[in-house]
Parts: sequence; C-alpha cells; structure tokens
Amino acid sequence: MADLFDVLVIGSGPGGYVCAIKAAQLGLKTAIVEKMPTLGGTCLNVGCIPSKALLHASEMFHEAGHGFDALGININKPKLDLKKMMAHKDATVKANVDGVAFLMNKNKIAVFQGTGKIAAKGKVDVTDGDGKTQSLESKNIVIATGSEVAGIPGVDVTFDDSVVVSSDEAIALAKVPGKMIVVGGGVIGLELGSVWSRLGAEVTVVEYLDAILGGMDAGVSKQFQRMLKKQGMTFKMSSKVTAVEKKGKKGFVTFEPVKGGEAQTLEADVVLVATGRRPYTDGLGLEEMGIETERGMIKTDSHWRTNVDGVYAIGDVIAGPMLAHKAEDEGVAVAETIAGQHGHVNYGVIPGVVYTMPEVASVGATEEQLKADGVDYVSGQFPFSANGRARAMNSTDGFVKCLADAKTDKLLGVHIVGFGAGDMIHEAAVLMEFGGSSEDLARTCHAHPTLSETVKEAALATFAKPLHM
Repeated sequence: MADLFDVLVIGSGPGGYVCAIKAAQLGLKTAIVEKMPTLGGTCLNVGCIPSKALLHASEMFHEAGHGFDALGININKPKLDLKKMMAHKDATVKANVDGVAFLMNKNKIAVFQGTGKIAAKGKVDVTDGDGKTQSLESKNIVIATGSEVAGIPGVDVTFDDSVVVSSDEAIALAKVPGKMIVVGGGVIGLELGSVWSRLGAEVTVVEYLDAILGGMDAGVSKQFQRMLKKQGMTFKMSSKVTAVEKKGKKGFVTFEPVKGGEAQTLEADVVLVATGRRPYTDGLGLEEMGIETERGMIKTDSHWRTNVDGVYAIGDVIAGPMLAHKAEDEGVAVAETIAGQHGHVNYGVIPGVVYTMPEVASVGATEEQLKADGVDYVSGQFPFSANGRARAMNSTDGFVKCLADAKTDKLLGVHIVGFGAGDMIHEAAVLMEFGGSSEDLARTCHAHPTLSETVKEAALATFAKPLHM
C-alpha cells in the first residue's frame, strides 16, 4: 500500500516548495511532485533567477563602457564574452535549484519526479519520462503548477530556439542579435529587452496599450518610457500585432494601429514574444475531478480551497498577480491552514518590481485606481535628482511618489522609479502592512546620505499638505 501523506504539492516553484517546507516544519508528512528534471519551477530555472543574473551582468557591462569614465576610472573598451556571461547565469541557476533540493532533503520531504494528475479524492498519479506511473495518496493536495507563455491572442506563433522566441529562449541566445523586436511592453519584455539592448541589440517594443507596464502608476510609466528611449529602445505604442513569422533566418512582425489604420511589418534577427502568461493546468485532471475554473484559473475560496474537499490551489494558477512572492505567501498560508492555524495573505500590500536599470517598484494603489474608486487622497513626490547619494552615484533619474488618504493620512500606495527601487519599496510595504500613515514614514529617521531618504522626503511632501478636517 502506498504511503499516506498529509500534504502533497504538485509543482515545485516558489509557491510549491515554500508550501512543502512550511508544511514539513509544522510536522506534516509532506511530498512534492515536479515534472522538470530540477526543482524550482519556471522562476528558478528559466524565469526570475536567470533573468536577474543576465540583468546584473549586462548592467555591469554597460556601466564599464559608459559610466566609469565620469568617475575617473579609465579602462579599455570592455569586450563581451557572451558564453561566459551565460555560464554565470547557468551557475546561478544551479546554485539555486541545488539549494531547493537540499531543503527538501533537510526537511524530509519526499520528492517525486514526473507529471502529476489528480486521479481521485486524495490520490495523485505521477507519470515519469519513461511513461511509468505510480500512485500517491494524501489527505490534502495543493496545486502549485504555475504558468506558461500565453502567446498572442488570435495570432498563430511558432517558437523556435533562435528567431521567434519566448522568455525561455531569450535568456539563452547564442549571440547578440543585431535587431530585436519585443512584442509586449510588460515586465518580462522590458527586462529582457533591456538586457539585449545593453549588450548591443537594436530593440523595438511593440505594445497594444498606449502605455508600458499596464496597470502601474501612469506617471511612473510615462517617465520610465522616456528613460528607456534615452537608453536607445524604440517603442511602437497602441499597436495590434496581427502576424509573427519566421522567414529564413529572420523574424517578421506585422502590426496595425489599435484604432485602425495601415499595417506595417518590421524585420529583426530575433522576435521575443512577451505578451504575458497563462495558468498551467494541462493534464491535472481538473475536469474529471469537477474542479471549477474561471477564465483558465482555478477557483478558490478565501482559504485557497477549491470546490473539491481536500484540494487547494495557489500561485499563478489562481486569481491575482503572477508573482513569485505572492505564491510564496500563499504557500505558507495554505500550509498553516491545513495544520489548523490561521493562514493569511494581505493582497493589498504585495509589491511589484521591474528589475531594469533603473528599477521600477510599486506597492498599494495607484492614482488611477484611487480616482476610479472615488477615494479622496493627497500625493507627495520627490526626485532622485535632489538626493545627495543619488548625485554621488550619477543615478539621478527617477522619483518617489506617496499616496495617502486625505482625511486619515493612511498610506495607500508608494511608487518608485530609480536606482534601488526594488529594495526601497519594502519600507513602505512594512508600514502599510501595519496601517501606518505618511507622517509615520516621514518622521522615521533615515540615515544620511542614502537613497532611502527619497522615500522619507516624498512622505514629508505628502503629510505636510493640509488635511481635510
């Protein structure tokens, strides 16, 4: 008879492996199922981690070629060794996935390699690469299978390894393309587009909306696009892609104005399709089990339970932002819930970061959301150009914006574009988690000179304004 587990997690991405570890730490007999050869899911293998390794390496390459001279550092023109840069990326990935495997062993979590399918209540069939299937039994099943490349709605796209690529292939190109077209002006497209732009590619972004980073603060988006243009990227906004084709060794993208007009076609060495991701639920047995879905996402209640008793879902397969840290928090909360505790995730305080140079970071509501909801608010803003540390670093592009309730001064949102934004956003997140005000943030002593003083100054500019009595 098969072992009976307390918790069985399908998928070992950030949500899955964090859930498994927490469950094991709470004394639950835990197993995890992963179809990929290594643990960590998309994030560690072909997403967050390898892309950040390339972002950092390309930033260093660009700084050596363009920023050192102003600091009095004279060097010969840097020479790119792309093979070695990719080796750094691969070593980073290996260290991370090996670390997850170590944690599985340390916490006595049973690992099963293969594709998991819920076959019956409390039963998961795992099929390995050779087609051999074994059945596992568990009191609770957690679906954490993540997401996959969505493609372009209504457009037939055939991916290969070198010309028409997704983000999976864009982190492993064998050479720097002369021209690259990025379809989609979201986080993934701008991050990877900026990598190859810094390494020498001529990058054009084709975006359906009239602004990049759809959903982020409009002021941040507008200024950030100007920064990327200054760095050499070209933008075709409000453009609907109607065809992506490979002809010979070239890629071709045809698009037309969203509001109607004449179509045009651009040619490039590489076309990166980065139009978002969709929940990955193929082969899970959802229909057979009667597990409800909505717009491709698994429906859950406030405790991440599906409509089938004993089956939970977290991360990219359910509603909410497709962010690794959101999945991690849900993983912990589900493990606590299964253990009889009170798991909780505050969806109003989940930061989002774009890891370009400079970075873009946001937490809480945008001005556009507050206006749409009829919230009376005040805002305060402070530029990096007025910060001493930023001037010393030649990193004066960007600003910090704080949004607070006009009556109570409760901090409702913070938006940053500038050097180190991804780290600085967290002091706002901590404050908002505890319901703090812009005055609380402004009156907290910040070390001088630091970039974080820009956050303090933006908060000062917010609460210092007359509040409604």
